[in-house]
Amino acid sequence: QVQLVESGGGLVQAGDSLRLSCAASGRTISMYAMAWFRQAPGKEREFVAVIRWGADITDYVDSVKGRFTISRDNAKNTVYLQMNSLKAEDTAVYYCAAQTPDGSLWRGRTRPEKYANWGQGTQVTVSS
Repeated sequence: QVQLVESGGGLVQAGDSLRLSCAASGRTISMYAMAWFRQAPGKEREFVAVIRWGADITDYVDSVKGRFTISRDNAKNTVYLQMNSLKAEDTAVYYCAAQTPDGSLWRGRTRPEKYANWGQGTQVTVSS
């Protein structure tokens, strides 16, 4: 099992930037799919971004494309989510997730049930 700890959330104004970090321990993340999800009050957990194992292939939900960037530093065993031009609708608890690949993981990469390892979440609040 891999343990995940998110950090970097906070209260910012619309248009500001934040960088979230997800520090992993227990396993090296280079061969994991690493993803960010978010959950706003009263809403279901939503896929935000994912970076594939072994190669830096990424995918994003349409609403954050061009504003958010997911990256990984295997030497630090950490995944990042750089969030620019933040909007009020980005307000949510952001969760880091990790999963070792199987034959269907990439096809189901936006579905939270495909990931077995989760962090505790970090709150991002964007005031308009």
